[in-house]
Amino acid sequence: MKILVTGHDGYLGQVMLPFLREAGHTTTGLDTGFYARCQFQSPPTTDALCRDIRDVSAKELEGFDAVVFLAALSNDALGDLDPTLTDEINRDATVRFAREAKAAGVRRFVFSSSCSLYGAQGDAPLTETAALNPVTPYGRTKIEVERELSKLCDESFVTTYMRNATVYGVSPNLRIDLVVNNLTAYAHTTGEVLLKSDGSPWRPLVHVEDVARAFLAVLEADADTVSDQAFNVGVNEENYRIRDVARIVSEVVPDARVELAADASPDLRNYRVSFDKITAALPAFQPVWTVRKGVEELLAAYREHGLTEEEFRSSRYLRIATILELKKAGRLNERLRWAG
Repeated sequence: MKILVTGHDGYLGQVMLPFLREAGHTTTGLDTGFYARCQFQSPPTTDALCRDIRDVSAKELEGFDAVVFLAALSNDALGDLDPTLTDEINRDATVRFAREAKAAGVRRFVFSSSCSLYGAQGDAPLTETAALNPVTPYGRTKIEVERELSKLCDESFVTTYMRNATVYGVSPNLRIDLVVNNLTAYAHTTGEVLLKSDGSPWRPLVHVEDVARAFLAVLEADADTVSDQAFNVGVNEENYRIRDVARIVSEVVPDARVELAADASPDLRNYRVSFDKITAALPAFQPVWTVRKGVEELLAAYREHGLTEEEFRSSRYLRIATILELKKAGRLNERLRWAG
């Protein structure tokens, strides 16, 4: 299968590409390059198009069998920076891209959605049919894209919506604005496991490699199994309260102690998720990671890299800080277009 991966130079994309290639698929990337300075390790090599998703035409998409759509303003803080931009890029440009892909004859479109669209919920595990209650523009646009893609879905253009749990783990293009990655880095560089909320909210967690395994399983599944389907991506046993994640980090990182930030407050995002559907529908999806194993992997990588507190606190691995620095330097304009 010839697969185009949008956002291939990001945190998930640089893990996704090797998984797809090792399974025998041909990959091409498409990325505008916002996070080129965020490299933690050497990136995988691939044929690639340096393009903004807002500008891609059907002509450029001809010849691809499938699109794995990862491109987005990629977290809640960045989405909150300018909700109109979040709508423009995460919703409008994504839906337009899907229409162009369909016109180009692409047959599969696998969309990277998010469990954050469940938003503020209770303690009961949520299935894919649960009420949606997003608390951020990022989560809201994921819902809106899923609904528009559903309208495009037919026998010739199969759309699938991957509602990823909160991702963690080592990637060549690292993010430290993800809870497990952040707590582990903070503990490694300062000796503290710093909780910025009261630690009570539930969060489903999934390793970045297991997300790649799930996308691969969908791409290789029968069309009838995945057509117009949403899948929560994760493992039932990997729902955690944030305070329990902090405890695991403190047990793995030598001499680390749990601390509550002075301005800690309750987090509105609170949800447990059921992963029964993906387990039953896609037996090829065989996740292998736990949070404890992921913390051990992260700690080893931080040590090997020589991650310092100064580097950890810099903008290098923080998506919103990177964007703000590019804007301040005049390299990106107010619409997040490259200047000059």
